[in-house]
Amino acid sequence: MTRPLIAANWKMNGDLALAEAVIAGLAEGGGGGVDVLLCPPFVYLREVARMVRQAKVTGLAVGAQNLDYHAHGAFTGEVSAAMIADAGCEYVIVGHSERRALFGESDDDVARKAQAARGAGLAAVVCVGETFAEREAGRTEAVVESQLAPLAGFFADSDGGDFAAAYEPVWAIGSGQSATPGDARAVHEFIRRRIADHNPAAASRARVIYGGSVKPGNAAGLFAEPGIDGALVGGASLAARDFLSIIRSGYAD
Repeated sequence: MTRPLIAANWKMNGDLALAEAVIAGLAEGGGGGVDVLLCPPFVYLREVARMVRQAKVTGLAVGAQNLDYHAHGAFTGEVSAAMIADAGCEYVIVGHSERRALFGESDDDVARKAQAARGAGLAAVVCVGETFAEREAGRTEAVVESQLAPLAGFFADSDGGDFAAAYEPVWAIGSGQSATPGDARAVHEFIRRRIADHNPAAASRARVIYGGSVKPGNAAGLFAEPGIDGALVGGASLAARDFLSIIRSGYAD
């Protein structure tokens, strides 16, 4: 059985005190049967990575929220995959809907970032998902498929353990609304099938996680659905108690 992955995306929020509270809670209660990923802003990465190493909690790792796919060069303000790895990270989020919408990242950009992550030994958390208008038009699968298409080569060369796919319906992020567990499961199954088109072995091993207003009140219902292998948590990850509650909802029996 695949170990669930529950990731905290703090976005441009949080501080070291929040990291201390989450790590202390995990150290006290144990990590259970899940992997936990903390993705703080860039300025905190090295220190949070140090805290995680000291805590020695099984399955606890640190990731960045973004990267530049260039290896180096005159790209003021950008951070490369190698720099992220050097800061102590094991993961990086690529293609979050806010990066796509606010910073103009294309599907091809996301694929390049995923490949750059792999080249530096980082596991990519690859985000896909539709807007409310696209959902209402019945285009969820078409949109997700178009987002996955440039990643064909990335999936083909994977063993399934070096990435996670995150389904994050754009209409649910920060809205307080969430896809029903059944609807989320259906899209997760679709994503896994599309990955299997390029690499059946990777599809069977890869984790497909859900992101979109995950909170303590709905986490257990989502995690109970076969094929939902964890969560990418935004707002609820900014309160240590809430995030720890979500983690405990994902414990394997």
